[in-house]
Amino acid sequence: MTKLFDSQAEGAGSRPPLVTRPLLLRFVSIIGASTSFYLLLSVVPLYAEATGGGRGNAAGLATGALMLATVGGELATPRLVARFGYRLVLVAGLLLLGVPAFALTASGGAVRITAVCLLRGIGFAFTVVAGGALTASLIPAERRGEGLALVGIVTGGPSLVALPLGVWLAAHVGYGPVFAAGAVAALAAVASVPGLPDRDAGSDPHRAPDRDAGRGPRDPDRDPDRDAGAGPGRDPEPGRPIGVVAGFRTPALSRPVLVFSVTALAAGILVTFLPLAVPSASGGVVATALFAQTAAATGARWVAGRHGDRHGPAALLVPGLVVAAGGTLLVSLTHSPVAVVIGVALFGIGFGVTQNTTLTLMYARVPASGYGTVSALWNFAFDAGMGVGAVGFGFLAGRTGYPWAFALTAVLMLTALAPARRDRRTEGPRGV
Repeated sequence: MTKLFDSQAEGAGSRPPLVTRPLLLRFVSIIGASTSFYLLLSVVPLYAEATGGGRGNAAGLATGALMLATVGGELATPRLVARFGYRLVLVAGLLLLGVPAFALTASGGAVRITAVCLLRGIGFAFTVVAGGALTASLIPAERRGEGLALVGIVTGGPSLVALPLGVWLAAHVGYGPVFAAGAVAALAAVASVPGLPDRDAGSDPHRAPDRDAGRGPRDPDRDPDRDAGAGPGRDPEPGRPIGVVAGFRTPALSRPVLVFSVTALAAGILVTFLPLAVPSASGGVVATALFAQTAAATGARWVAGRHGDRHGPAALLVPGLVVAAGGTLLVSLTHSPVAVVIGVALFGIGFGVTQNTTLTLMYARVPASGYGTVSALWNFAFDAGMGVGAVGFGFLAGRTGYPWAFALTAVLMLTALAPARRDRRTEGPRGV
């Protein structure tokens, strides 16, 4: 049986422990940030619609402001972490997630909602990039896929409950209590941060050496002279961080970023517009579908992580992308509750697979000093995709209607098959 938890007994097995005390402590801040973020994710667009004139663009702009502010924050976070450390940046992120949410309990209005979304987007960026790099440093390289899948489950648990619960609570008890609950969830998690480590992974004397340390992103088409910190014929130095710009220019990292950004685009569309696209007469279909999406994504991340550690993650990129696109296409049947729930669940499976696969590939292709850049790039793909999807879909649906807009989104997702297949060819499966 797989050894999961830390133990002091000798002969526990050759595989390093996956869940340690620092990682458990990190889970507290993950749960707080995730609960705050997902509880308001679909509720704020509904609130924007109710207070902003009832047009679809109000919902899209609310999510777009949140995600695009997150993107800007994510690109800046690696430098902030280098200067101030993990803990201070993580605390700042939790405060920016929580405090502005209280402002929504006072009154609405487009200006107030946009300002809150911008501040919370920056806060969310701090939590996912600083927290993501710290989390990666706490996971043994030999169990990276499984460890990231476990983190996905911890993240997915709050989203599984909070995403549909926020919509349900807003309908039954009003918006104010939902906003207050989201604020409290983030602020309560601040208490866990002082106990976390505040140093680079490579400086931890108790951490097993990373098998990839000392090697830059692996890609047969890459010119090593283009890498940050690389001299003629050399890979990046293991102790020197890889810059965000250099990461974007490295195909071994940019391909997974592109694939994941396309699936994230559809995720932003679903969480923003599904409550508006499905007829109100369908009752609890939206809450059921959102629950199905998060449950499917959480389970798929775990299965993909276990499979990837044993057989290589790259082979899962194409199936994950195709399943996600197929689910999005099925959602275009907006007047069929069964089709909507099944379609959103299928999308969740594909989304969970691409989440785990792309992140695992990217961490495996950099030394430990590049974890911050990988976290920034991956979360950039996540949030830029969601933001662009939310804003663009609002304008598209206004001209084509929701069914055709969902169908066109599915077609757009399939354009990422080329980089997904390229990654599959350049990194084949490995033995158990």
